[in-house]
Amino acid sequence: MKIQSHHIFIVFWSLVSILIIVSLLYKWWKQRKQKELQVVHISIRFWWLMVGIFLIAVIIHSRLSVAFFGLISFLALKEFFTLIPNARAHRRVLFFAYLAIPTQFYWIYIKWYGMFIIYIPVYMFLLIPFMVSLTGDSHRFLRSVGSIHWGLMLMVFSISHISYLFILPPSSEVNYEGAGLLLYVLILTRVNDTAHFLIGRRWGRHSLASPQTKTWEGFTGGMIVTISMSYLLAPMLTPLNAIHSLFCGFILSIGGFMGAVNISSLKYDLGVKPEELIPGHGGVLSRLDSLMFNAPIFFHYMHYFYY
Repeated sequence: MKIQSHHIFIVFWSLVSILIIVSLLYKWWKQRKQKELQVVHISIRFWWLMVGIFLIAVIIHSRLSVAFFGLISFLALKEFFTLIPNARAHRRVLFFAYLAIPTQFYWIYIKWYGMFIIYIPVYMFLLIPFMVSLTGDSHRFLRSVGSIHWGLMLMVFSISHISYLFILPPSSEVNYEGAGLLLYVLILTRVNDTAHFLIGRRWGRHSLASPQTKTWEGFTGGMIVTISMSYLLAPMLTPLNAIHSLFCGFILSIGGFMGAVNISSLKYDLGVKPEELIPGHGGVLSRLDSLMFNAPIFFHYMHYFYY
Protein backbone atom coordinates (compact mmCIF):
# COMPACT_ATOMS: atom_id res chain seq x y z
CA MET A 1 0.00 0.00 0.00
CA LYS A 2 1.49 3.33 -1.06
CA ILE A 3 1.69 5.97 1.65
CA GLN A 4 0.11 9.25 0.55
CA SER A 5 1.98 12.43 1.47
CA HIS A 6 -1.18 14.31 2.47
CA HIS A 7 -1.96 11.65 5.08
CA ILE A 8 1.41 12.26 6.70
CA PHE A 9 0.88 16.00 6.86
CA ILE A 10 -2.66 15.60 8.18
CA VAL A 11 -1.34 13.54 11.08
CA PHE A 12 1.61 15.87 11.60
CA TRP A 13 -0.37 19.10 11.69
CA SER A 14 -3.07 17.50 13.82
CA LEU A 15 -0.34 16.65 16.30
CA VAL A 16 1.00 20.22 16.17
CA SER A 17 -2.51 21.64 16.74
CA ILE A 18 -3.05 19.41 19.76
CA LEU A 19 0.33 20.42 21.17
CA ILE A 20 -0.50 24.11 20.76
CA ILE A 21 -3.78 23.66 22.65
CA VAL A 22 -2.14 21.61 25.42
CA SER A 23 0.71 24.14 25.72
CA LEU A 24 -1.76 27.00 26.10
CA LEU A 25 -3.75 25.08 28.71
CA TYR A 26 -0.54 24.41 30.59
CA LYS A 27 0.29 28.12 30.63
CA TRP A 28 -3.15 28.78 32.12
CA TRP A 29 -2.97 26.00 34.72
CA LYS A 30 0.61 26.26 35.93
CA GLN A 31 -0.11 29.23 38.23
CA ARG A 32 -2.49 27.05 40.29
CA LYS A 33 -0.73 23.69 40.38
CA GLN A 34 2.89 24.39 39.64
CA LYS A 35 4.35 21.32 41.34
CA GLU A 36 1.80 18.87 39.97
CA LEU A 37 2.27 20.17 36.43
CA GLN A 38 6.07 19.97 36.42
CA VAL A 39 6.05 16.55 34.78
CA VAL A 40 3.39 17.73 32.30
CA HIS A 41 5.68 20.58 31.31
CA ILE A 42 8.55 18.16 30.72
CA SER A 43 6.33 15.91 28.64
CA ILE A 44 5.10 18.83 26.50
CA ARG A 45 8.70 19.89 25.84
CA PHE A 46 9.56 16.39 24.67
CA TRP A 47 6.55 16.29 22.32
CA TRP A 48 7.71 19.57 20.76
CA LEU A 49 11.21 18.16 20.44
CA MET A 50 9.77 15.14 18.62
CA VAL A 51 7.88 17.44 16.24
CA GLY A 52 11.09 19.36 15.59
CA ILE A 53 13.02 16.15 14.85
CA PHE A 54 10.41 15.07 12.32
CA LEU A 55 10.22 18.49 10.67
CA ILE A 56 13.99 18.73 10.26
CA ALA A 57 14.19 15.19 8.90
CA VAL A 58 11.48 15.87 6.29
CA ILE A 59 12.62 19.33 5.20
CA ILE A 60 16.19 18.15 4.67
CA HIS A 61 16.80 15.75 1.79
CA SER A 62 16.46 12.16 3.01
CA ARG A 63 20.16 11.45 2.47
CA LEU A 64 21.29 14.59 4.31
CA SER A 65 18.99 13.83 7.24
CA VAL A 66 21.28 10.87 7.94
CA ALA A 67 23.84 13.36 9.28
CA PHE A 68 21.21 14.87 11.58
CA PHE A 69 20.54 11.55 13.26
CA GLY A 70 24.29 10.97 13.41
CA LEU A 71 24.50 14.14 15.48
CA ILE A 72 21.81 12.82 17.82
CA SER A 73 23.81 9.60 18.25
CA PHE A 74 26.92 11.64 19.02
CA LEU A 75 25.15 13.65 21.73
CA ALA A 76 23.72 10.50 23.31
CA LEU A 77 27.06 8.68 23.26
CA LYS A 78 28.88 11.72 24.65
CA GLU A 79 26.46 11.93 27.57
CA PHE A 80 26.83 8.19 28.19
CA PHE A 81 30.63 8.40 28.27
CA THR A 82 30.50 11.27 30.76
CA LEU A 83 28.50 9.05 33.14
CA ILE A 84 30.41 5.77 33.04
CA PRO A 85 33.71 5.27 34.92
CA ASN A 86 36.71 4.37 32.74
CA ALA A 87 40.40 3.94 33.49
CA ARG A 88 42.32 6.99 32.32
CA ALA A 89 44.37 5.02 29.78
CA HIS A 90 41.22 3.50 28.31
CA ARG A 91 39.74 6.91 27.56
CA ARG A 92 41.98 7.10 24.49
CA VAL A 93 39.89 4.30 23.00
CA LEU A 94 36.83 6.57 23.07
CA PHE A 95 38.19 8.27 19.94
CA PHE A 96 37.60 5.06 17.99
CA ALA A 97 34.15 4.75 19.51
CA TYR A 98 33.25 8.26 18.31
CA LEU A 99 34.76 7.46 14.91
CA ALA A 100 32.24 4.63 14.59
CA ILE A 101 29.42 7.19 14.36
CA PRO A 102 30.25 8.75 10.95
CA THR A 103 31.28 5.31 9.68
CA GLN A 104 28.00 3.70 10.70
CA PHE A 105 25.92 6.46 9.15
CA TYR A 106 28.05 6.38 6.00
CA TRP A 107 26.93 2.78 5.41
CA ILE A 108 23.37 4.07 5.60
CA TYR A 109 24.13 6.92 3.19
CA ILE A 110 25.44 4.53 0.53
CA LYS A 111 22.68 1.98 1.29
CA TRP A 112 25.07 -0.82 2.21
CA TYR A 113 22.67 -2.81 4.37
CA GLY A 114 25.07 -5.71 4.98
CA MET A 115 27.77 -3.53 6.53
CA PHE A 116 25.23 -1.35 8.33
CA ILE A 117 23.83 -4.37 10.16
CA ILE A 118 27.15 -5.95 11.24
CA TYR A 119 29.66 -3.09 11.55
CA ILE A 120 29.11 -2.26 15.24
CA PRO A 121 27.85 -5.66 16.49
CA VAL A 122 30.78 -7.51 14.88
CA TYR A 123 33.70 -5.33 13.80
CA MET A 124 33.58 -2.77 16.60
CA PHE A 125 33.05 -5.66 19.01
CA LEU A 126 36.41 -7.03 17.81
CA LEU A 127 38.21 -3.69 17.55
CA ILE A 128 37.36 -2.16 20.95
CA PRO A 129 38.99 -4.84 23.15
CA PHE A 130 42.04 -4.87 20.88
CA MET A 131 42.47 -1.10 21.20
CA VAL A 132 42.00 -1.31 24.98
CA SER A 133 44.70 -4.01 25.12
CA LEU A 134 47.12 -1.73 23.27
CA THR A 135 46.91 0.82 26.07
CA GLY A 136 48.86 -1.61 28.27
CA ASP A 137 46.49 -1.05 31.19
CA SER A 138 44.46 -4.14 32.12
CA HIS A 139 42.76 -2.45 35.07
CA ARG A 140 38.99 -2.52 34.55
CA PHE A 141 39.55 -4.12 31.14
CA LEU A 142 36.25 -5.99 31.00
CA ARG A 143 34.25 -3.09 32.42
CA SER A 144 35.72 -0.64 29.91
CA VAL A 145 35.26 -2.94 26.91
CA GLY A 146 31.72 -3.90 27.91
CA SER A 147 30.55 -0.36 28.68
CA ILE A 148 32.04 1.15 25.51
CA HIS A 149 30.50 -1.47 23.23
CA TRP A 150 27.17 -1.39 25.09
CA GLY A 151 27.08 2.35 24.56
CA LEU A 152 27.83 1.95 20.84
CA MET A 153 25.08 -0.62 20.47
CA LEU A 154 22.41 1.52 22.09
CA MET A 155 23.39 5.10 21.26
CA VAL A 156 24.71 4.52 17.73
CA PHE A 157 23.62 1.18 16.28
CA SER A 158 20.07 1.29 17.63
CA ILE A 159 19.43 4.95 16.79
CA SER A 160 20.90 4.53 13.31
CA HIS A 161 17.93 2.33 12.40
CA ILE A 162 15.82 5.49 12.37
CA SER A 163 17.94 6.89 9.53
CA TYR A 164 17.59 3.72 7.49
CA LEU A 165 13.82 4.22 7.48
CA PHE A 166 14.48 7.01 4.97
CA ILE A 167 16.37 4.62 2.72
CA LEU A 168 13.64 1.95 2.69
CA PRO A 169 12.45 2.25 0.01
CA PRO A 170 13.89 5.18 -2.01
CA SER A 171 10.87 6.51 -3.84
CA SER A 172 11.44 10.19 -4.63
CA GLU A 173 13.50 13.21 -3.70
CA VAL A 174 11.38 13.56 -0.57
CA ASN A 175 10.83 10.04 0.72
CA TYR A 176 7.29 10.26 2.05
CA GLU A 177 7.23 6.59 2.93
CA GLY A 178 10.25 7.00 5.17
CA ALA A 179 8.75 10.14 6.71
CA GLY A 180 5.54 8.29 7.47
CA LEU A 181 7.38 5.44 9.16
CA LEU A 182 9.47 7.89 11.19
CA LEU A 183 6.41 9.82 12.37
CA TYR A 184 4.64 6.57 13.19
CA VAL A 185 7.36 5.16 15.45
CA LEU A 186 7.99 8.53 17.12
CA ILE A 187 4.32 9.01 17.98
CA LEU A 188 3.80 5.46 19.24
CA THR A 189 6.95 5.54 21.34
CA ARG A 190 6.01 8.81 22.98
CA VAL A 191 2.34 7.86 23.39
CA ASN A 192 3.40 4.68 25.16
CA ASP A 193 5.72 6.59 27.52
CA THR A 194 3.09 9.21 28.33
CA ALA A 195 0.23 6.75 28.82
CA HIS A 196 2.39 4.45 30.94
CA PHE A 197 3.42 7.31 33.20
CA LEU A 198 0.00 8.96 33.58
CA ILE A 199 -1.95 5.73 34.12
CA GLY A 200 0.69 4.37 36.47
CA ARG A 201 0.68 7.57 38.50
CA ARG A 202 -3.12 7.66 38.78
CA TRP A 203 -3.98 3.97 39.22
CA GLY A 204 -0.64 2.22 39.77
CA ARG A 205 -0.66 -0.08 42.79
CA HIS A 206 1.47 -3.11 41.90
CA SER A 207 5.19 -2.63 41.28
CA LEU A 208 6.62 -4.08 38.09
CA ALA A 209 10.19 -2.77 37.97
CA SER A 210 11.53 -1.39 41.23
CA PRO A 211 13.18 1.01 41.93
CA GLN A 212 12.05 2.71 38.72
CA THR A 213 8.48 3.09 40.06
CA LYS A 214 7.05 1.18 37.09
CA THR A 215 3.70 -0.50 37.73
CA TRP A 216 1.66 -3.25 36.13
CA GLU A 217 -1.27 -0.86 35.77
CA GLY A 218 0.85 1.69 33.91
CA PHE A 219 2.42 -0.98 31.71
CA THR A 220 -0.94 -2.54 30.80
CA GLY A 221 -2.65 0.80 30.23
CA GLY A 222 0.22 2.06 28.10
CA MET A 223 0.08 -1.11 26.01
CA ILE A 224 -3.66 -0.78 25.37
CA VAL A 225 -3.32 2.87 24.37
CA THR A 226 -0.31 2.16 22.13
CA ILE A 227 -2.01 -0.76 20.35
CA SER A 228 -5.10 1.36 19.74
CA MET A 229 -3.07 4.27 18.40
CA SER A 230 -1.04 1.91 16.22
CA TYR A 231 -4.21 0.55 14.64
CA LEU A 232 -5.61 4.05 13.98
CA LEU A 233 -2.45 5.58 12.48
CA ALA A 234 -1.18 2.61 10.46
CA PRO A 235 -3.40 3.15 7.37
CA MET A 236 -2.22 6.76 7.05
CA LEU A 237 1.48 6.40 7.80
CA THR A 238 2.53 2.82 7.03
CA PRO A 239 1.83 -0.12 4.72
CA LEU A 240 0.85 -2.23 7.76
CA ASN A 241 -2.37 -4.21 7.53
CA ALA A 242 -4.76 -4.46 10.48
CA ILE A 243 -3.21 -7.54 12.11
CA HIS A 244 0.35 -6.31 11.65
CA SER A 245 -0.51 -2.89 13.06
CA LEU A 246 -2.00 -4.40 16.22
CA PHE A 247 1.04 -6.59 16.78
CA CYS A 248 3.35 -3.67 16.01
CA GLY A 249 1.71 -1.63 18.77
CA PHE A 250 2.15 -4.58 21.10
CA ILE A 251 5.88 -5.02 20.50
CA LEU A 252 6.58 -1.27 20.55
CA SER A 253 4.90 -0.92 23.94
CA ILE A 254 7.12 -3.68 25.30
CA GLY A 255 10.23 -2.31 23.58
CA GLY A 256 9.64 1.20 24.89
CA PHE A 257 9.18 -0.12 28.40
CA MET A 258 12.40 -2.14 28.16
CA GLY A 259 14.32 0.93 26.99
CA ALA A 260 13.02 3.14 29.79
CA VAL A 261 13.82 0.54 32.45
CA ASN A 262 17.33 -0.10 31.11
CA ILE A 263 18.36 3.56 31.05
CA SER A 264 16.77 4.14 34.46
CA SER A 265 18.70 1.18 35.87
CA LEU A 266 21.90 2.56 34.36
CA LYS A 267 21.40 5.91 36.04
CA TYR A 268 20.55 4.35 39.40
CA ASP A 269 23.71 2.25 39.16
CA LEU A 270 25.78 5.36 38.45
CA GLY A 271 24.23 7.27 41.33
CA VAL A 272 22.11 9.70 39.34
CA LYS A 273 19.45 11.29 41.55
CA PRO A 274 15.92 9.82 41.24
CA GLU A 275 14.40 13.13 40.15
CA GLU A 276 16.68 13.11 37.12
CA LEU A 277 14.89 9.98 35.94
CA ILE A 278 11.77 11.98 35.08
CA PRO A 279 11.39 11.64 31.29
CA GLY A 280 12.99 14.60 29.57
CA HIS A 281 14.77 15.84 32.68
CA GLY A 282 17.97 13.82 32.60
CA GLY A 283 19.41 14.85 29.25
CA VAL A 284 19.65 13.14 25.90
CA LEU A 285 19.55 9.61 27.30
CA SER A 286 16.27 10.18 29.11
CA ARG A 287 14.75 11.59 25.95
CA LEU A 288 15.84 8.68 23.77
CA ASP A 289 15.62 5.72 26.17
CA SER A 290 12.46 4.17 24.71
CA LEU A 291 13.40 5.00 21.13
CA MET A 292 16.75 3.22 21.48
CA PHE A 293 14.87 -0.05 21.79
CA ASN A 294 11.93 0.74 19.53
CA ALA A 295 14.00 1.93 16.56
CA PRO A 296 15.60 -1.46 15.74
CA ILE A 297 12.46 -3.39 16.74
CA PHE A 298 10.28 -1.37 14.37
CA PHE A 299 12.86 -1.33 11.58
CA HIS A 300 13.34 -5.09 11.51
CA TYR A 301 9.61 -5.68 11.87
CA MET A 302 8.97 -3.57 8.77
CA HIS A 303 11.96 -4.98 6.91
CA TYR A 304 10.86 -8.58 7.48
CA PHE A 305 7.24 -8.17 6.39
CA TYR A 306 7.34 -5.44 3.76
CA TYR A 307 10.84 -5.02 2.28
